[in-house]
Amino acid sequence: MKMHSVEKIGGTSMNDFSAIRDNVILKSTQNNTLYQRIFVVSAYGGITDQLLEYKKSGKSGVYALFANGVKDDSWLDALENLRNYIFSINKSLFSDDILLEKANKFIGKRLNDAERCLKDLQRLCQHGHFALDMHLATVREMLASIGEAHSAWNMTQLLKQEGINTCFVDLTGWQSPCHISLDDRIIQAFNTIDLSKQLPIVTGYAHCEKGLMSSFDRGYSEITFSRIAVLTEAQEAIIHKEFHLSSADPKLVGETNAVPIGRTNYDVADQLANLGMEAIHPKAAKGLRKNEIPLRVKNTFEPDHAGTLITGNYVSDKPCVEIIAGCKGIYAVELFDQNMAGNIDSYDKEVLAILHRFKSHPIGKDTNANTITHYISTNLKTIKRIRQALEDKFCEAHINQQKVAIVSVVGSDMQVPGMLAKAVQALAEQNISILAVHQTMRQVEMRFIVSEDDYEKAVKNLHRCLVEVHDHGQAICLAS
Repeated sequence: MKMHSVEKIGGTSMNDFSAIRDNVILKSTQNNTLYQRIFVVSAYGGITDQLLEYKKSGKSGVYALFANGVKDDSWLDALENLRNYIFSINKSLFSDDILLEKANKFIGKRLNDAERCLKDLQRLCQHGHFALDMHLATVREMLASIGEAHSAWNMTQLLKQEGINTCFVDLTGWQSPCHISLDDRIIQAFNTIDLSKQLPIVTGYAHCEKGLMSSFDRGYSEITFSRIAVLTEAQEAIIHKEFHLSSADPKLVGETNAVPIGRTNYDVADQLANLGMEAIHPKAAKGLRKNEIPLRVKNTFEPDHAGTLITGNYVSDKPCVEIIAGCKGIYAVELFDQNMAGNIDSYDKEVLAILHRFKSHPIGKDTNANTITHYISTNLKTIKRIRQALEDKFCEAHINQQKVAIVSVVGSDMQVPGMLAKAVQALAEQNISILAVHQTMRQVEMRFIVSEDDYEKAVKNLHRCLVEVHDHGQAICLAS
C-alpha cells in the first residue's frame, strides 16, 4: 500500500470553495505535504438534479424532460436555465475576467455538444425505425458527466491560482474514440501523474463500456472514488461531507445530543446505505473492504475533528448503539393470499420480478405463512403501477398499501439481552404504535415500522433511551 490518500468531496461541500480550500486542501493530514492526495469531486450541489431529475422531489430535469417528450422541447428551456445557473456559479468563483471567460467557454462547449446531440437524436427518433428508449441510458450518462467536468475543471484552475500544482483528470470520456472498462480508464489517466508533486482533481463521473449510471445510478461518483483508491493502492480513503456521521440527525435530536460515531465497520455502513443514508455506496464499500483500505468520513466544516473511521474488522469493545437512522416516505405493499401457505417462495419470486420491472428500491420485507410485505422507496405513481401489476398477477389475493416510516437502531455489535425490549418500551412510552419489527441474528440492526406521523418522535425517543443516557466516547456504548 502506498502513502497517498484518495479523497472525495461531496456536492454540498463543493458549493463552498473557501471552506474546501482552507479546511481540506490547505489542511493536509498526509506527511505535512499538499501532495500525495487525489481528489475526486462531485458536481456542485443541485447541478445533477437539474441535469437528470431532482433526487428528493422527483421533479424533471433535462434528462427526464427529454425522455418523456420526444416531440416536446421543454428540455431545451431546462438546459438554458441550467446554462445560466452554471455561468452564475462561475461568476461567483472567478474574479479574473480572462479566467471566467475560459471557465464559461469550457463548460459552454460541453453544453453545446450535449444540446446538439439531443437535437440530432430527437430528429432521428421521429423516424419509425428508431426508438428513443434504446438510447436513453447513453443520454443519461452523457448528461451526468457534465456536472463533474464543470466542478473538477473549476477547482483545478482555482487552486492553480493559489500556487498549487493541480492537474485536471477528466474521466468523462467526452469525445473519446473508444469504449474501455472503468479500471482501464483510471489506470490510463494515472499512468503519467506524479503524486509527489501533482495534485489531481478528478471528475466523479467516469465513462466506461458498461455505463456507471446504468449500474449504480446516482452512486456513480463513489464507485469512481473507490476504484481509484483500490487501483492506486491508497493508504486511506476519505469522504468530506457537510456533516458528521452522527448518532442521529442533529436536526431531529438536537445538535448537543447528536455525537459523531467515531468508529464503525462496513457492515453498519451497508445498513445505512439500505436506508438511503449513504456513508458510501455498498458496491464502493466492497472494494475498499476487500482491499483493507480504511474509509474516513469527515465534516468539511470541522477540519480538526478526526471524523468517523470505517474499517472491515472493527467491533466495539462493548455492545454499542452507534446510530439511530431511518427514512420517511416509504410504501408498505402487503400481499395476502390464502393459497400462499406452503408456496411462499414462488409468490415472492413473482413479486420481486414485478418490483424489478418498475425499478423500485425495496428496503426490506416481512413474510409469514400467507403474507408478503415489501417496504419500497419510490413515488406514488410507481406504487400504483406495482399494485395494478400485482392485482393482475394474483387475482385472488388481497393487496394493501400504506405510507410508513422506518426507524433503525444500528451498531457493529448490539448483542445485549433486553435491548429490543428497551427500544419497544421507549416507543410505547410515547404511544407510538409499532406496525412491524425486524431483527436478524447478526444483531447489527433493529428495525421498527411506524406511521409517518410518529417518525420524528420515534427517532428522538430511541436516541434518548439508547444513546443519550450513556457516556460518549469514540463509540456510544450501552452500560452493562
